Amino acid sequence: MGRIVAAVAGGVVALLLFIVGVCAAVVSAFFGGADGTGGCLALDPTGSPVAGLSAEQSTNAAVIVQVGQTSRIPPRGSVIAVAVALQESDLVNLAGGDRDSVGLFQQRPSQGWGTPEQLHDPAYAAGKFYERLVTVPDWQTIPLTEAAQAVQRSAYPDGYARHEARAATIVQALFGGAGCGPAEVSAAGWTRPAPGPVVSGFRTPDRPNHQGVDIGAPRATLIRAASAGVVVAVVCNASTADGAPVSCDTDGSADILGCGWYLEILHAGDIVSRYCHQLRRPIVHVGQSVVAGQPIGWVGTSGNSSGPHLHFEVHVGYPATNENATDPEQFMRAHGAPLQ
Repeated sequence: MGRIVAAVAGGVVALLLFIVGVCAAVVSAFFGGADGTGGCLALDPTGSPVAGLSAEQSTNAAVIVQVGQTSRIPPRGSVIAVAVALQESDLVNLAGGDRDSVGLFQQRPSQGWGTPEQLHDPAYAAGKFYERLVTVPDWQTIPLTEAAQAVQRSAYPDGYARHEARAATIVQALFGGAGCGPAEVSAAGWTRPAPGPVVSGFRTPDRPNHQGVDIGAPRATLIRAASAGVVVAVVCNASTADGAPVSCDTDGSADILGCGWYLEILHAGDIVSRYCHQLRRPIVHVGQSVVAGQPIGWVGTSGNSSGPHLHFEVHVGYPATNENATDPEQFMRAHGAPLQ
């Protein structure tokens, strides 16, 4: 085990230098490509860049995330992989385990994962995990525990779910302050959900019941999660004045009531963000963990809307109510991610 750790430690130095040189150019297509803002991973080779993890655990998590990035795996894949490694090894590169299990993911040579020597290499083990993960149908949208189990075939499949939130936090921390691609994440972990000016404010004199702000973004503009959290609602909310339901897959109007296609994300501290009038059903599901800047849908004009825009709300309390709505402009500015 000592020789293995020494070999891994030596390889980590080279890996960190490699990350510095190429990570800015290798960005997941999920984030829309590079924007020249800097590297992807915030790594400190002398200590632990992730709160609550040892230097060894942080390094192993960084390898998992970096392999995902260079393989163009969406961040959801890295969350799944880190959750699995937390369950199987607590992010420690184990020399052995149950029967012939080896390494971070406790993969078994007898099941075709590779040789014991290969599986002791965190980068190789992560690559093999992703290689099988992407063959799982709908792996990005099904529950994490189902995706993980389809790859691992564990005797304790329910164990993966309990690591999902922590894995999302680790992945987000390793993306660093700016994250990858165009979504710039503040030190507080927040980012603008969509580009564009605020065209209607919070509880203005002419709209005292407007519980959020309207961001003037064109139709089909990507909407991103404003911060890491768990999706708690995906709803079509549109009806006529007499209560008859209206499709959210068509453009709305001033005569239609409701938020159209919308979703809510529950963040740390019982903060809730809400995203209304989406073009079609959001691309995330209830119970799914998301990271700051992760694409969640597209700007549209469904429901009570006279043109494409994102209606964005922030609530200080869960569940979200009119009473606990707060001014998103003030909130986002205080969290280092001004809306304009």
